[in-house]
Amino acid sequence: MSSLFLRTLRDDPADAEVPSHKLLVRAGYVRRVAPGVYTWLPLGLRVLRRVEQIVREEMDAIGGQEILLPALLPKEPYEATGRWTDYGPNMFRLTDRKGVQMGLGPTHEEFFAQLVKSEYSSYKDLPVTLYQIQTKYRDEERPRAGILRGREFVMKDSYSFDLDDAGAKASYAAHREAYQRIFARLGVRYVIVAATSGAMGGSASEEFLAESEVGEDTFVRCPDSGYAANVEAVVTPAPPARPIDGLPEAVVHDTENTPTIATLVDWANRTLDRTVTAADTLKNVMVKVTHPGEAPQIVGIGVPGDREVDMKRLEASFEPSTVDLLDEADFAANPFLVKGYIGPRGLQANGVRFLVDPRVVDGTAWITGADERGKHVIDLVAGRDFTPDGTVEAAEVRDGDASPDGMGTLVSARGIEIGHIFALGQKYTDAFEVDVLGENGAPVRLIQGSYGVGVSRMVAVVAEQTHDEKGLSWPDAIAPFDVHVVIANIKDATLVEGAGRVAAALERSGRTVLLDDRKASPGVKFKDAELLGMPAIVVVGRGYATGLVEVRHRATGDVAEVAVDDLVATLDARR
Repeated sequence: MSSLFLRTLRDDPADAEVPSHKLLVRAGYVRRVAPGVYTWLPLGLRVLRRVEQIVREEMDAIGGQEILLPALLPKEPYEATGRWTDYGPNMFRLTDRKGVQMGLGPTHEEFFAQLVKSEYSSYKDLPVTLYQIQTKYRDEERPRAGILRGREFVMKDSYSFDLDDAGAKASYAAHREAYQRIFARLGVRYVIVAATSGAMGGSASEEFLAESEVGEDTFVRCPDSGYAANVEAVVTPAPPARPIDGLPEAVVHDTENTPTIATLVDWANRTLDRTVTAADTLKNVMVKVTHPGEAPQIVGIGVPGDREVDMKRLEASFEPSTVDLLDEADFAANPFLVKGYIGPRGLQANGVRFLVDPRVVDGTAWITGADERGKHVIDLVAGRDFTPDGTVEAAEVRDGDASPDGMGTLVSARGIEIGHIFALGQKYTDAFEVDVLGENGAPVRLIQGSYGVGVSRMVAVVAEQTHDEKGLSWPDAIAPFDVHVVIANIKDATLVEGAGRVAAALERSGRTVLLDDRKASPGVKFKDAELLGMPAIVVVGRGYATGLVEVRHRATGDVAEVAVDDLVATLDARR
């Protein structure tokens, strides 16, 4: 350690919000260069490379072949699939000295499809799975949490190409199982959830989420059935339609000053001869939906008044379009939109597309805006008084909601996305006409899959799940060193020589060793050892005179005195 390029810090970095960010910086594993951009220092790079190797081994085990594509890419292939615009501001774009537009690759579906097209022409060449471990670039609007959400990051992305659906399903299943082995070897607690495909496209996708309170993804699961999904992918079970005959007519009421759901419910319970809750009201939220390359369109979103609109779910419903709430200028330009009193009839009378929550079925009666200030309509019936233009998944998903599989209720948790697998189908092979000659001599359009693992993110994820109040605590599989040997008193030549002998014996046993030979106090060394987080800490101190060393197991906190001759066997027993 006296010559290791390392400086530990006593204080948390000012910009750090989550434990992994604080500890990886304090322990000298990474250093910030710019928002979302980090340097990997020697200890951090050793962890990163070990994660990479585990991923590489499991990809090789399913027949994957590693290649490496460039990160600097021409725009034309992205234009062919529409993703040059679909990615919007998330893609880094640049213009070279000749005026040619290029981008830094956020992902490489197009280029793998082109590569297979250029190299393979016969069914005899298939199936094939290619992968790379490469730096990706995404211009995150709010890079945060250190390497958990960066603008430059390392990802393993692999791509399968098959002749038929059966082969594509087999490739998908092989990757799914490989990911489970990867995360098991890393010791990560995770769930597999149904997910949306977004700009990637395709027929199906699943996310692997590491359970963590600091995760940006909310997922839900049903303890009774095992159903699990990212909230963006939850499909709301629609209740059956209700009879319309005999329902009271819709009546407009002067509701005084009631621009919010709370004030409207209060008025209704004071005025109407029945009990009213927020769930009896229809909240109409106005948004602008902008498809890449097109002008924004105003859309009304109707949800039961007891629920908020979840913008992530709403955005997922409209991807690759962007979704923004209307601002004051939008309301001023459309005076028929009376804030706080917007109703379905006014929207549809003015040609505004109106989408509703799946719970708004024919025969349901609502209290909602009458499109005049200070007025609401009571008993406005879906299917009689207004007809929505469709449904949309926009309302928040709550604990206790019915599970989409009909087998219980949902509970929510937070997680960090660590992997995502996509059944792409032929979106990209259609775009580039990736065909081979089939067994019967006719062309066969290949079926593609795409599979990603956040390699650099995994370093932070493991840190999040294994740290304690003292510092990092790495599992054996990816620790930068297996054993941290501390010389308690560097001025004692006997201890220095003894520590060298201990380190050599450990290395002969196949372990990697970090030897703390610094001229620092024992207290500083012990604190750094706990902060750095090697699985085992061996202290060569006063007991060495009688043939003993102290062994501290970082994950459990167990401490024991062990005979030097028994040290290797003791550590072997703890593996």
